[in-house]
Amino acid sequence: MSATSTTPSIPLQQLDLQELKTWIKQQALQLGFADCVIARPDAQAELPRFKEYLKRGYHGDMKFLEENLEKRADPTLLVPGTKSIICVRMNYLVETPKPRYVPDEPNSAIIARYARGRDYHKVMRGRLKTLASIIRERIGEFESRPFADSAPVFEKSLAENAGMGWTGKHTLLIHKKSGSFFVLGELFTSLELPFDEPATHHCGSCTACIDICPTQAIVEPYMLDARKCIAYLTIEYKGIIPEELRRGIGNRVFGCDDCQLICPWNSFAKKASIEDFNPRHGLDDVSLLDLWQWDEQTFLDCTEGSPIRRTGFQSFKRNIAIGLGNAPFSPQIIHALQQNNPQHDHVVQVHVDWAIAEQIAKKP
Repeated sequence: MSATSTTPSIPLQQLDLQELKTWIKQQALQLGFADCVIARPDAQAELPRFKEYLKRGYHGDMKFLEENLEKRADPTLLVPGTKSIICVRMNYLVETPKPRYVPDEPNSAIIARYARGRDYHKVMRGRLKTLASIIRERIGEFESRPFADSAPVFEKSLAENAGMGWTGKHTLLIHKKSGSFFVLGELFTSLELPFDEPATHHCGSCTACIDICPTQAIVEPYMLDARKCIAYLTIEYKGIIPEELRRGIGNRVFGCDDCQLICPWNSFAKKASIEDFNPRHGLDDVSLLDLWQWDEQTFLDCTEGSPIRRTGFQSFKRNIAIGLGNAPFSPQIIHALQQNNPQHDHVVQVHVDWAIAEQIAKKP
């Protein structure tokens, strides 16, 4: 795992902290992280924008975002004794997409690229724990706690403040040499490491992400209305999707990458360095009709250890029904939708009825 296992432990007070920071970054890269920065345990600057976001109701049903605002802004309240935060990222692209190109494959079921393989949360936390163990072998005991989108943490703000990138107009973090197809993780520590400094912003006058959004969810630069966002609608939201948004969802059945695919900075996007993000069960190339045939047990079998499990069987079938309604006219699609399935709940049936009507309206 690391050569440090044969290195004698060095007392922290004898170590040059800048040297230790450099060494920690090297260890992180060896573990498969694409980048590592050291952040201040302070995200107060993010609070006014976030409160405005909540005030406008843009968080939809994600009521948990209204909680623990003080802990989000002050990580030392979440983990007392935190002196520095090791922020890391992992690239998740298996193959680099064509720059500024959103594919049009209306009969395919589009699943966001981060979700086609193994659930990154477990991968991230596991490697952060390993990183903490490697550091302990070098310097002795210290307090640490890993996070991967699993607690009230302004992880994007912390990473941005330490130079991991800048927040794009689509509200995702962008790195000048790596684009935005990556996920973030943090290791809160009691180590007094030197902090990294913020990066500069490089979106300029570009509005490609705002213009491409199928449901116009980016209501202004740096402000996203989740209630219109396809990622929120297809993953977090469990109810009946407003009819006026269904056509915009197209054939995206779990998440959406359009604002990233069109971003010019993703011409520099890097591939994943670990196999966990490799697609499973053919989820990078599967038709809407194939997924429509899944029963609940198949869904559970094929989403074990996958982020897709989060949406649940009923919401997944709801999303596929919308995709089928948006697909080009097909007698096979109408026939498949008309088959009574006792496993479908009321919410799914509402979208099935809509999809049938959409298909019939397109009949030549």
